Amino acid sequence: MMVVDTSILAENGAVDVQWLDDDELAAWRRLLAVVELLPGVLDSQLRRDAKLTGFEYYVLAILSEAPQQTLRMTALAAQTNATLPRLSHVVQRLADRGLAERFPCPQDGRATNARLTTKGWRKVRDTAPGHVTNVRRHMIDALTPDQVAQLSAITEAILQRLDPHGTMTAMYHRHNRALDQAPGNTDDKRPAVRHP
Repeated sequence: MMVVDTSILAENGAVDVQWLDDDELAAWRRLLAVVELLPGVLDSQLRRDAKLTGFEYYVLAILSEAPQQTLRMTALAAQTNATLPRLSHVVQRLADRGLAERFPCPQDGRATNARLTTKGWRKVRDTAPGHVTNVRRHMIDALTPDQVAQLSAITEAILQRLDPHGTMTAMYHRHNRALDQAPGNTDDKRPAVRHP
């Protein structure tokens, strides 16, 4: 292991830094590589096979799992980690293709809802098998079952740091088997299509 002086000079004087050791640096760089490469691999398959971007598919998938396949735009923005202007633009593109629709929220006229159309549901249903196959081929099948469990635990630990207030907790816990089997959870409704 390489030993590095932990202090550096900054404008305001010396700053103590806990540098990454070789193992930590290797793990960090591999994570960066995955974060850079995986979205492009997933996106290219969706563009080629379904004429959707990864984000468009994600929006349709979230809507497909919502009650009545409908969400307020603010809730959809929170679940997709998108700004409202970006999401509004994407939902409008989907609406132009007949895959989604926007309409005033009946409970709050100031809010707008997004809903998956029948054509949008067919698009999700037809696109999901290829997408899941791609996720499996490039990620899941590269891991043993123990590594999948480890990856889940590792990403949970990181997400607790990145999302300490749980803004996106519902989104990334929606398929957590341990939570599904928790005492008191009587919701045994499952979507017909399970999205990664």
